[in-house]
Amino acid sequence: MPIFATSFAQLDLVRQPEQQDDPLQAFDAADEYLLNHLHEQGITANTRILVLNDSFGALAASLAAHAQVTSSGDSHLGHIALQRNLARNELDVGGVRFVPASEAAIGPFDRVLIRVPKTLALLEEQLIRLHGQLAPGATVVAAGMVKHLPHAAGDLLAKYIGPMQPSLAAKKARLLIATAEQKPAIASPYPTRYQLDQPRLTLVNHANVFCRDGLDIGTRAFLPHLPRSLADVRAADLGCGNGVLGIVYALANPQAQMTLVDESYMAVQSAQENWRAALGERPADIRAGDGLAEQPSDSLDLVLCNPPFHQQQVVGDFLAWRMFVQARNALVKGGELWIVGNRHLGYHAKLKRLFRGVEQVAATPKFVVLKASK
Repeated sequence: MPIFATSFAQLDLVRQPEQQDDPLQAFDAADEYLLNHLHEQGITANTRILVLNDSFGALAASLAAHAQVTSSGDSHLGHIALQRNLARNELDVGGVRFVPASEAAIGPFDRVLIRVPKTLALLEEQLIRLHGQLAPGATVVAAGMVKHLPHAAGDLLAKYIGPMQPSLAAKKARLLIATAEQKPAIASPYPTRYQLDQPRLTLVNHANVFCRDGLDIGTRAFLPHLPRSLADVRAADLGCGNGVLGIVYALANPQAQMTLVDESYMAVQSAQENWRAALGERPADIRAGDGLAEQPSDSLDLVLCNPPFHQQQVVGDFLAWRMFVQARNALVKGGELWIVGNRHLGYHAKLKRLFRGVEQVAATPKFVVLKASK
């Protein structure tokens, strides 16, 4: 793997989840540009730096030995990557404070470095939270590859931080440099809410939740076909998002023991709030995690999943395949994985490589609901 070399450090970095012969790097030119700009500005060991959305820890690990670094993001896999990359490069794992995006990072901060996320609502929420957390003279610099950097990102920086100046492009990356000025506090528009008609639910969605403003069409195709059982089923909603699959299943299956897991902290926060609103104090294990990687083998009877087909801007079925493998490992013999997916993704053939039986439960012109039996 190539070394990430900057004025601050030379690092051997890996992505999470790791895959053999991964052609993708854990850093890019935008990370390099951001660090070079910071080095030109100058920092000391006492400089308080907040890093936002550092996908695999390239920024925070580079700065760990040079400043007081806090890293915040919405990816549990990103948190794992930061810890592993610090250890991999013999840096103090406790030397970088990590704050999940479901919580506010408390300053004051002298420098804020931002990788512009795919979801601009997350960026907006993060910028709103910076109010009152910036030291006098603080600068806020956002970075991204030009092809992934929307004009609206600069507008948000100007609205919530202060005057914004875009840099020239370098190696197809660009910086958005904002100078903090006094601005009145603005109430956040997040979380948002929408109504589910059947069953009748109001669902809360924090800023980075997938399909935040309404039920996504894959889940809409899946909900009428969820399995029903009066037994004491141990069930998991894998990649739960706001928890809608697990909650609707739990309402129809009152004896079910439920686990809801997602790698997004804001998704888990949303699922916890939605569970309490729909099911009160009924016990459930709702957690941030690397899918079912930490789930004991042979501990589940049922897994429900609407798998993702991208990780940040990278599209592919690697994460879905990994979730299917995790589900198989966690299921008892005879246990079932139920999924919804786009027809063109060919999940039926992929599941046949892992499970003894795969059948189509339902179909729409765009989606299929599949049941795979271990």
